[in-house]
Amino acid sequence: MNVPNDDNDSLPEINLTPMIDVVFAILTFFILASLLLTRSEGLPVNLPSAKTATQQNQTPTKLTVTIDEQGKVSLDRQRVEVSELATRVKALKGNKPELLAIVNADRAVVHGQVITVMDELRTVPGVKLGIATQPK
Repeated sequence: MNVPNDDNDSLPEINLTPMIDVVFAILTFFILASLLLTRSEGLPVNLPSAKTATQQNQTPTKLTVTIDEQGKVSLDRQRVEVSELATRVKALKGNKPELLAIVNADRAVVHGQVITVMDELRTVPGVKLGIATQPK
């Protein structure tokens, strides 16, 4: 007669707890890495939405002009007066033939102020203008 032996009858088990810990650690790493890889190109503002908004490959030389909801103007995250904008853009442009200036205006900004900033940017030769929107 065969008597069952506890040592011979027990099946080998794989402990999944360490593997689950490793998977969660890797998942956490990728989530944090993806958050750090998003690039912010200006000060945070509430962009207006547009049906025709698309993401395009921009020229490599670009700068961002931000107009916040209080009407304050910033050039690449540094406060600047509108009267100084053309001079600062000329200095940043240097000898480059083209420069893309992206106007990042809050939807609450008065339309006339956006036009004033765009006019100031157009006085610099070789500057192309773009307006930042968010898709619907």
